Amino acid sequence: MGKATGFLEYERVDGPVVSEAERIKNFDEFHGLLESEEQFKQAARCMDCGVPFCQAGVMISGMASGCPLHNLVPETNDLVYRGELEKAYNRLVTTHSFPEFTARVCPALCEAACTCGLHDTPVSTKENEKAIIEYAYEHNLVKEVKPAVRTGKSVAVVGSGPSGLAAAQLLNSRGHDVTVYERSDRVGGLLRYGIPNMKLDKSVIDRRIKLMEEAGVTFVTNADVGKTVKAADLTKKYDSVVLACGASNPRDIKAEGRDAKGIYFAVDFLSKVTKSLLDSNMNEVPYELAKGKDVVVIGGGDTGNDCVGTSIRLGAKSVTQLEMMPKAPDSRLDLNPWPEWPRVNKTDYGQEEAIYKFGHDPRIYQTTVKEFVKDAKGNLKSLIIISLEAKRDEKTGRMNMVEVAGSEKEIPAQLVLIAAGFLGSEKYVTDAFKVEVSERSNVKTHLGKYQTSVPNVYAVGDMHRGQSLVVWAISEGRAAAAEIDKDLMGYSNL
Repeated sequence: MGKATGFLEYERVDGPVVSEAERIKNFDEFHGLLESEEQFKQAARCMDCGVPFCQAGVMISGMASGCPLHNLVPETNDLVYRGELEKAYNRLVTTHSFPEFTARVCPALCEAACTCGLHDTPVSTKENEKAIIEYAYEHNLVKEVKPAVRTGKSVAVVGSGPSGLAAAQLLNSRGHDVTVYERSDRVGGLLRYGIPNMKLDKSVIDRRIKLMEEAGVTFVTNADVGKTVKAADLTKKYDSVVLACGASNPRDIKAEGRDAKGIYFAVDFLSKVTKSLLDSNMNEVPYELAKGKDVVVIGGGDTGNDCVGTSIRLGAKSVTQLEMMPKAPDSRLDLNPWPEWPRVNKTDYGQEEAIYKFGHDPRIYQTTVKEFVKDAKGNLKSLIIISLEAKRDEKTGRMNMVEVAGSEKEIPAQLVLIAAGFLGSEKYVTDAFKVEVSERSNVKTHLGKYQTSVPNVYAVGDMHRGQSLVVWAISEGRAAAAEIDKDLMGYSNL
């Protein structure tokens, strides 16, 4: 696969990236593609390793190693190396529903497990994937299956994020009548309103939705199932219902002064920014949300990083990011060997932009909020933060982060964005369908299955597995579609 000696002949070269100075001026995507000949060389680095961990998608030490979709990575890379991009596309879509999404937002589990990355830089599989799918769109190769014959079975999909879209795509291709219900004003769920435009341009979603509509999938927006749409109506009208509502119950920060004006959950903030941009055709930037303000982002994950980058684009006076856990090591420890996911410190685009704009990394580790300080009008004006240290609980033996007495410090803050993760599915949805949930509020199913405790009602994606990655959501949507199809028809060829 690839050129036998390619990994020895070619160094890894990534696609062009717009400089921090330029990209913070707008909300445009800033990762470009290599010239075709250079991309072919990058694919040539795939080293015929014999055991392609890149496509394994297995759990090792509680972390995913390799692609959960089991994309046939070496085969695809080989076709890119040979310049056979149409064949590479046909190979890729045998396992993948939406390469255009993961090629932009996936952390590239495949690359972390790449054998070439054991002693050198891994093969640029993610960029190869982007080159394939963009070539396919440019040459009108991307088609959604419009079935010649319908089965007479109907399926409702609640939620239009990556898992819901993946399930809808395959179920429609099988011939079932599929209707997708979305509570927001636009289709896309997390892809639309949880990920900023500079990371995933919304036109990328729109072109896929257009193809799905042309193939027969029906989308209903402003339909909040469990509130404006009754769950009982769906279970009565459709043969099967797929719950793909995400883990949209945000974890809060309980501290004195939490009722201060100027504190928002991260996804609510990101959604507001994206909606403003889309409603104005990208002409009106909601600078009023952050301009001239000291912004504090609570949470060190991808969503927190997105809040950093967004706040900078909105003209924040300063941006600070609080992280409860210690800083990860800069390189792998012996306790974290390949092909495990590398638990190392990553400086993402938002932090890079903060370093450029303010001259320092915005992250403060082992720190949390002790108090939100309000002014006389109830507006947030500052935070009392406190340092944390790891201590073992004598009763349970678990390590916990506890406050360090006397380490309090006050920092200015007129805008706080809480990006502390999610606690699971929203209660009004699970109550409406009367499905059992776990202690973490995830919808319960049998291991490896997607049917809930209620017959003909299924759960997929973050609602099922908890907060996770887009690639896992797509994987679950595809697997659930096959299970539903078999239950409806007695067999499945999905």
